[in-house]
Amino acid sequence: MASMAVRLRKLSPFGAPSSVPLLLSKTKHAEKLNLFSAFAMGNIQSLSTCSVDASSRGGDGTSYREFQRWPNGGGTFHESACIDPTALIEVGAVVHPKAVLGAHVHVGSGTVIGPAVTVGQSTKIGYNVSLGNCTVGGSCIIHNGVCVGQDGFGFLVDKSGNMLKKPQMLLARIGDNVEIGANTCIDRGSWRDTVIGDWSKIDNLVQIGHNAVIGKSCILCGQVGIAGSATLGDYVTLGGRAAVRDHVSITSKVRLAANSCVIKDIKEPGDYGGFPAVPIGIWRRQVVSRGWS
Repeated sequence: MASMAVRLRKLSPFGAPSSVPLLLSKTKHAEKLNLFSAFAMGNIQSLSTCSVDASSRGGDGTSYREFQRWPNGGGTFHESACIDPTALIEVGAVVHPKAVLGAHVHVGSGTVIGPAVTVGQSTKIGYNVSLGNCTVGGSCIIHNGVCVGQDGFGFLVDKSGNMLKKPQMLLARIGDNVEIGANTCIDRGSWRDTVIGDWSKIDNLVQIGHNAVIGKSCILCGQVGIAGSATLGDYVTLGGRAAVRDHVSITSKVRLAANSCVIKDIKEPGDYGGFPAVPIGIWRRQVVSRGWS
């Protein structure tokens, strides 16, 4: 029962009923019944045999006891986080150590703000968002399920033929007034930061690879895929399911038709389409010559 007490004390700061530890003072029979009830209600996920010190710290050495309840919304925050008093952190959201939240930031339930993440003022973050290894500007809108700052997809093969992970140590930087649609993923950088310019708008289900740099006021429609280290200028528009290969550059004021693919640099502004992407007039003639409707 001592190990059960350790686990219950660990859970209580996160909202487990304060009466649950009192179950330990009852008779053995009552203890079994009450603990069974706690399991059924989800208040206890497992029983731990670890010591208090070992079970109260995360993998980075952070103590769970250093997290507190945020008064405006009921979310959880680490005592080292810097949060403006006007910020709203909903129940179930977690703000990790040394994170910074500006004035009037709104964090939805289930969202995780990772260590040292910075969120600018008046940014609205939806449900179940994950922000790590990143900075987010002011007045942004981040919809449900977005993930920003996870490792990019980079690997190499060693002499034995084993697939090894390349280090992904840099950040993703989101500018001001950016909107990011539901379930979009933006990877952190490896050799340069991943950047989304001010006023850019990103639709749902977009993938942006590590080291990509996207200029200001760009529009990325649903299911666009941008491979690692691609560079887009300002005012670039990519139609739905368009793709950009790795290390390609697209100049400013380019519009790309839906389902197109850029496999080499585009150096002149204008409209493009097809696979591979070519000037729109050429692509239309190709469509007619092939009898497509």
